[in-house]
This record gives sequence, structure tokens and C-alpha cells, in this order.
Amino acid sequence: MDIVIHSSYLPHNDPDAALAFYRDTLGFEVRNDVGYNGMRWITVGPPEQPGTSIVLHPPAVDPGTTDDERRTITEMMAKGTYGGINLATKDLDATFGRLQAGDADIVQEPTEQPYGIRDCALRDPAGNMIRIQQLR
Repeated sequence: MDIVIHSSYLPHNDPDAALAFYRDTLGFEVRNDVGYNGMRWITVGPPEQPGTSIVLHPPAVDPGTTDDERRTITEMMAKGTYGGINLATKDLDATFGRLQAGDADIVQEPTEQPYGIRDCALRDPAGNMIRIQQLR
């Protein structure tokens, strides 16, 4: 089988803030920016990986989502428990330094985890948890 990860999805509640974070803070390139009915879907990804993307999407817009579910999703996003992604870098300390200098919402400084990796954690403007691991 020849299956690759093409894209993953993270919710956003402020497209301009999401765009600035993923483009300017993380250095991702913008691959698509589509508006529809006052909402925006923004596709970003690392320049070195043109086949892998993150689609930043408006949350809870599926027609079957109830008002109660929308409230729950909004609450979970605010707490950082709704969406997340793990990224990786060759130089975690340098990456962390740039993130810290860029005023990212740091949750955890680079740490040796008991399960064998070294990583740091931050939140994007929507509250999504982003963990960045040191590549071995």
C-alpha cells in the first residue's frame, strides 16, 4: 500500500490570527486560502514538505452540529483540549528560542519526557496544543 498523510485539520476562530501564527511564527507557507459564507479555510504547510498540509478550518460548521455541541467545542478550544498536533525539528532549542522571541503562547519549555522524547509545547491563537519534538 502507498498511503501518505496529505493533510490534517485544526480549528481556528480567527483566520487572520491563525494565518499570522502559522505563516509568520512557524514559517509555514500558505497553500490555499478559501472563503465561503464569511468563513475561511486556510491550508498551510512546511515549505520542505509540499505534500503534507494542515487545513485551518472554522469549527463546528457541519450542518448536523447542534448548538450545544458548538458551545462544547468552543469551550474545549479555549482550554486547548479540542485540537492538537505534534511537529518535529532538528534543533528544538533554536526553534524554541525563535518561538519565545516571537511571543508564542508557551505552555512548556523543552523537556526530557519520561517516555523517551524531548519536546516543548505551545498553543496557537485558537488554543490548539502544539508539541514540537526534537528529531533524533
